[in-house]
Amino acid sequence: MADLLGGWKLLIIVVIILLLFGATRLPALARALGQSRNAFKSEMKKGEQGEGTTTSTDSTDGASPDDIPKS
Repeated sequence: MADLLGGWKLLIIVVIILLLFGATRLPALARALGQSRNAFKSEMKKGEQGEGTTTSTDSTDGASPDDIPKS
């Protein structure tokens, strides 16, 4: 069980992928996969940077105490 994708099994998988997608489409697929990975990583960095800064909101939605009508 430790050698699940070893040797000839991996070679058979590569041949099947080549037959399914064709040698001409594989570079485009790899390029698209790389671009998707880069976009995902950049969005993750933006999310991590956004977590460090917090914005406080209160129930007055930014209104000052003078803007609230007194009853």
